Amino acid sequence: MSLKAKLEAVIYAAEEPVTLAQLATIFAVEVLPVDDAAEPAAEQIALVESDAPAASLTPEDAPAAEETSTSAEPTESDEKKAARQRDRRVRQLLQPVLDELIADYANSERGMEIREIAGGYRMATKPEYHDAVRGFVKSLKPPMKLSLQALETLAVIAYKQPVTAPEVSEIRGVDSGGVLGGLVSRKLITTAGRKPVIGRPILYKTTKEFLLRFGLKDVNDLPSMEEFEKMAGELAESEAEGEAQDAINLGSDPQPQSEAAESAPESAAEATAEQEAEPQAEHEAEPQAEHEAEPQTEHQV
Repeated sequence: MSLKAKLEAVIYAAEEPVTLAQLATIFAVEVLPVDDAAEPAAEQIALVESDAPAASLTPEDAPAAEETSTSAEPTESDEKKAARQRDRRVRQLLQPVLDELIADYANSERGMEIREIAGGYRMATKPEYHDAVRGFVKSLKPPMKLSLQALETLAVIAYKQPVTAPEVSEIRGVDSGGVLGGLVSRKLITTAGRKPVIGRPILYKTTKEFLLRFGLKDVNDLPSMEEFEKMAGELAESEAEGEAQDAINLGSDPQPQSEAAESAPESAAEATAEQEAEPQAEHEAEPQAEHEAEPQTEHQV
């Protein structure tokens, strides 16, 4: 496999933009010669400098040569400098290959291209094909959300299929008729004939859509009953903790309830006073209306 193909595979598989530094770390061994990758440059220089004068040394020059060889040993800073030089060299060798790969995508009839985004490289669709991609995205179904009751019912059917509605309800301990209807409408389960017993109840089984939604090859890939019970128990515990926390939050704020209790008698007293005032106002208005009407009658006569 060529280096270009490996770069293409890494950029395609990465969720985030891949930087040149990351690529240099991954492919340093393939880009650099074996000697350069295995042995630091500083150590090579030290070996060359220490081996060169070894043949011409006299006994009198031996102490000076030892001091020179000691000073020629690579320090930590030299090793870091050599590592930076190797990294820089790997990047210089990778950049032309990466540019060639970007050019191949740009000049071909492919619907994808490699863009430089946020300091890294990432595959994306070409702008001229965005309408086709947008139409495909709109055709996708929204993510499916199932309640705990629906998951329980679906699990019973998946492990006991084909199974009837009374059998599902007996296992769950509650009526599952409404939940079954919802699962059928979502095409996660379907009918599988009728059970040859009195009443001939309908049998239910999972569908291909169920396998697609949960990423299963077949029903044999389902987790064991022990694993499922463990997951269901953890989910129930998390829900119980959430309900307990909600109850604690509601109990820690009694002020609104007390204010409502204090305002309730006042509003009731005001309503009673208004009801008592209405008949009195009506009685006072009736005599006044009669006195106003009598002079008009005498005048007319």
